[in-house]
Amino acid sequence: MRPNEISYRIIGAAMRVHTDKGPSLVESAYEKCMCHAMTKAGLQFRRQVALPVDYDGVRISPAFKIDFIVETCVVVEIKCVEKVLAVHEAQLLSYIKLTGLPLGLLLNFKVAHMRDDITRKVNAPERDL
Repeated sequence: MRPNEISYRIIGAAMRVHTDKGPSLVESAYEKCMCHAMTKAGLQFRRQVALPVDYDGVRISPAFKIDFIVETCVVVEIKCVEKVLAVHEAQLLSYIKLTGLPLGLLLNFKVAHMRDDITRKVNAPERDL
């Protein structure tokens, strides 16, 4: 399955969760709901993936924890914030660059309509997605 197809299924799962639960839960609750929704959608994923970084000859591990890596090609970050900030987008971009994965999704659940706050970041040519 290609990254764009996977992201379509991830977004569908997020929309189902948001439709059912609305914008009032905490981030960790949405993360758990997404586990169930992605499993139902037939997606393989890892949750809270530790990501080390090398700095000045030293490996720092874990430096980050990625919410989800789905089908070994899409990074998913869950947020529950009033407004997605540039730093949130930079975080996602850092994750896809550090992992070398082609695609990342930032899903903010604290919105009236899920479709209004999905951010997509790409780390590969569109033709490869």
